[in-house]
Amino acid sequence: MTEGEKARFVAWSHELRSVHERLRKALRVTSESLDDAEQTEPAARDLLLFCHGFCVALTGHHEAEDRELFPTIAAEHPELRDTLRRLEQDHSMIAHLMAGLTDAVERSASPAELSRHIEGIAAIMESHFRYEERQLLTVLDTLALDGVPHTVLGPF
Repeated sequence: MTEGEKARFVAWSHELRSVHERLRKALRVTSESLDDAEQTEPAARDLLLFCHGFCVALTGHHEAEDRELFPTIAAEHPELRDTLRRLEQDHSMIAHLMAGLTDAVERSASPAELSRHIEGIAAIMESHFRYEERQLLTVLDTLALDGVPHTVLGPF
């Protein structure tokens, strides 16, 4: 294996970690916008904007993994199919939680309710990211996957 091939393989594990870090930061910004908001109309609009951006980014990441990354891993590592199914179930659960947050923001729910939604998403998302990294980073270091990061891991 050439150094260029090794760099490409290692890049997928690095890319996954980078996407996870950017999503963690986006959730922190969303949460901080709630902390700063007094539910004035401009603050509510800011929260809606942050929430929408975060939700779109996280959904795009999970859809890309389900569509591009996981099938490649399953083909090369059939022993990981149960792990991939669990990760896909997590994606579905997180999507459900994000729909609840979006609904709460759109109906101008109280800051306490919005905070509960964000805390729930943060807890599940962090658990999911840690499990995914434990299970897949080593595999990503050796995965023969041709593609661009925003297609394989989402546009974020």
